[in-house]
Amino acid sequence: MTIIGLLVTLIVIGVLLWLVNTYIPMDPKIKQILNIVIVVVVVLWLLGLFVGGFGFLSQPVPRIR
Repeated sequence: MTIIGLLVTLIVIGVLLWLVNTYIPMDPKIKQILNIVIVVVVVLWLLGLFVGGFGFLSQPVPRIR
């Protein structure tokens, strides 16, 4: 993904989050949880792009005999 594509994606996510926060009536606690979840997902996505993914999560779990 190019830097321009990355910036456009982040801007679109930000605008969508702003639209949801501004125009959809919700309890403030739910909005806060939604914002935290979106930020965590975006940070994990960015880490996956720059660090090279989360290959350790796809490794099989060793069996205990």
